[in-house]
Amino acid sequence: MYLESAPKTRDLDDAVSVFVQHRARLFGIAYRVLGSVVEAEDVVQEVWLRWQKTDRSLVVSPMAFLSSATTRLAINVAQSARVRRETYIGPWLPEPVDTSLDPAVGAQRAEAVELALLLVLEKLSPTERAVYVLREAFDYSYPEIAEMLQLSVVNVRKIVSRSRKRLSDEPRVSVDAVEHRRLLDAFVSAARTGDVASLEAVLAPHAVSLSDGNGVRGVARVPVLGRARVANLATATPRFWRDADLRPVQVNGRTSMMIHRAGTPATILTVAASAEGIHRVMWVFNPDKIAAFLSSRSRCAAVPGLAPADG
Repeated sequence: MYLESAPKTRDLDDAVSVFVQHRARLFGIAYRVLGSVVEAEDVVQEVWLRWQKTDRSLVVSPMAFLSSATTRLAINVAQSARVRRETYIGPWLPEPVDTSLDPAVGAQRAEAVELALLLVLEKLSPTERAVYVLREAFDYSYPEIAEMLQLSVVNVRKIVSRSRKRLSDEPRVSVDAVEHRRLLDAFVSAARTGDVASLEAVLAPHAVSLSDGNGVRGVARVPVLGRARVANLATATPRFWRDADLRPVQVNGRTSMMIHRAGTPATILTVAASAEGIHRVMWVFNPDKIAAFLSSRSRCAAVPGLAPADG
């Protein structure tokens, strides 16, 4: 249980201190469940409001209390988000997050924030995703997860086992950071020069290219499948690379490229790679998602919105 009978007095300063201490973890939980920086921040803000109104003298474990509230709210938001995404134009990708200040985004296992994995997690229901995230990214025990979500321990174990099986077909062993950067640089260099042969050399046989634009003109609205087609797509429009200013950025724990045009961030390019090469190329063109990425840079530097709740 999270509550105790003997009340203790805690003032708002203590509440702020405790919340700030756990905020990165709360954001990390919500972000992995939702795949959205903006929605995750909204969830964290709502948890903060609830934390202020809670009788904190009865809370035994603030981290457990806050993690539970965050997870439950994120599940509710994820359920409605699924309906909204049915009208999304073209492939949907999770909103990228800047991890230059917090490579793990609050988790104990940094690799669990990679964009490709978050995309794969969309195969799971919101509750399955939450259970998987709590176990695999944050290393909560089965009894802790059961108490958070009001499930039996047996059920939690079954959900984790079932989720692992559903995700087992996806490439899960990523290359290290040095090899990932080498493959990304080779991909960009070959694409900019129109070198299809060199592009194919760094792509896995069953590579997939996903372009998230939600209706942005000139963006592919279906996944492009296969090494040759992905290579041809990346070189098909020379003017895309002409006058493009590429700058490396930290996206979801991996080096990616921010493509600027006329001084304005226009596209985020990130890749996922295994021993076979790059197996997923992800292009984010959606201006809202690029804006969310840019705003996420201040997530660890400040804690916005920590104003006392009314009443």
